[in-house]
Formats: sequence, structure tokens, C-alpha cells
Amino acid sequence: MTLQQLEYLLAVHQHQNFLKAADACFVTQPTLSMQIQKLEEEFELKIFDRRKQPIVATPAGVEIIEHARNVINAAHELSSLVESQKGKMKGQLRIGIIPTLAPYLLPLFVPSFTKNYPGVKLLVQEQTTDVLISMLKQGSIDVGILVTPIKENGISEQVLFYEELMVYASKNNRLYQKQYLLQKDIDVSKLWLLEESHCFRSQILSLCELKKQSSEFFNFEYEAGSIETLKRMVDVNDGITIIPELVTFQMPKNELRAVRNFKSPAPMREVSLVVHGNFVKKRLIDSLKRSILDTIPEKLRLNKKKNVIPIQL
Repeated sequence: MTLQQLEYLLAVHQHQNFLKAADACFVTQPTLSMQIQKLEEEFELKIFDRRKQPIVATPAGVEIIEHARNVINAAHELSSLVESQKGKMKGQLRIGIIPTLAPYLLPLFVPSFTKNYPGVKLLVQEQTTDVLISMLKQGSIDVGILVTPIKENGISEQVLFYEELMVYASKNNRLYQKQYLLQKDIDVSKLWLLEESHCFRSQILSLCELKKQSSEFFNFEYEAGSIETLKRMVDVNDGITIIPELVTFQMPKNELRAVRNFKSPAPMREVSLVVHGNFVKKRLIDSLKRSILDTIPEKLRLNKKKNVIPIQL
């Protein structure tokens, strides 16, 4: 048994396909298949049920895969420890981040992190919250940057900052004329929303007390995949959307004129680093946290935990 064979094992389990697993490991499919077969011969049992598509682990294979993941994680941690003893920070850090944070947060901390830790390779994936939680549990990412609390078993949350939720209003909308808003001011028939898969959508529905209401409240069918698309739709139509505070720090002045705050206490969302309970690479993740806190606007660091809007997964 070798660490490389265990890496192949985890790749097949993740991709549920030998060809995709081989591509991910940068080897040929015959090479990967042969190594998996050798491992099964050594264990004298089948790890994968090849009769099913997509390929799944056998009952015995499920337990073996979990132990293999622990072995690989321990090996990575040992490598990090050795580099730490040498006074170096090396390796790779696999980060997952949600779409409503990625375009606004990544440009802040990535340049400083890569400059301060040139020996660390950042691998960043943008996915929705439910996908990233699954990836954390599978060990395919080391840390997630998510909106919390998610209260998921086996998942640990380290709060980074709180950001206000704000309204972005069309010049044609009545809210454009108001300075501060109440939640009851939101006209749901004018509200533009993200797609169903986004946790930010669930927060908006909770904010507007609509989470149990049907789609008949909305007089349109279009749902956007990004906050930037929502802003453009508001600009050219009579309507409003809800945006997180971090978005506003990159806005030009003409767009800032369309932003309205809620009356205090403003609704907030909580942003955290999220890791699996048995996570490794602690020093790298601690360095990531420092880099983020050092580069976000001071206003976000000063925001207090109050009126945090829940998310529904």
C-alpha cells in the first residue's frame, strides 16, 4: 500500500468515474485502474462496485476510503510540520468560496497572501454553500469561505466579519427617494432575486418574511446568477435588489447613489472560515484568516454581531 494508491482511491470516490479520476491525478486511466486493482488484491476485497454507473464504493470500501482520507490528511500535516520546523510555509491550500463573496473578497486578500507566502499555492473553487459543505466533508477542499451560521454536524466555523445588507434601487423606484428603509418598505413585486441555489437568496426571503410564500408574489420569472447581473437589471428596470455591504466598496459613485441603508439595527450577514472537524493545515488556514482580516475594509472589522439574518440550506 502506498500514499499514491490512496490518493487514486480518493479521486475515484470523488469523481465516481475512473477516467475523470485519472485526469484529475494527471495519469492514464490504465495506470490508475491497475493501482486500484493492486490495492484491492492486497486487501482481498472489492473497494468499488464497477457494475454501477456512476461508480460507487462497496460497503467495505466506504470505511476504507474514510481511513484513507485520514491517512492522506495526516501525511499532508506531517509535510506542513516539517516545513514549519524549517521556518518555511509551503504546500497548497484548497479554498472554496461562494459566488456572492468571490468577486469582492478574493481581490482583497489574494495578492497579499501570495506575496507573503510565495511557497503556498492557492487553489480556489467557486461553488454554492451546499456543494462546498459536501466538498469539505469529502476532503476535496481544506477550507470554505461561507456565510454562516450553517450549524452542520462535523463542521467548525471561525467568524471573519459581519456585513450589512443594503438595498440597491432603481431611480424609478419609490425607495430611491428615501434615506433609510424598514424591512416592510420592500415591495416584493419589485424585488429581483438570485437563483434558488444561492444561500443569499434564502437570507433575502427571510429578511422579507417570504420564505413560506409562493412565487405568485413575483411578477417576473427571471432569476440571476450573480449580484452584478441583479444590479444591471435594476438599472434598466423599475425594481430593487438586496446587496451585501462588501459589494459597495468597489462601486463607482454613480452606483453608490442607488444604495440605501436599512434603519438601525441593520440586517447583517455573518462571513466565516469553515473547516471540517478533523481539518489539517492549521498554520496555512490561520495565515489565510490573518490575510483576510488585514485586507478587508475597516468598517467590516468594526461591525458587531446583531440582527444576523439566518440562511436556509
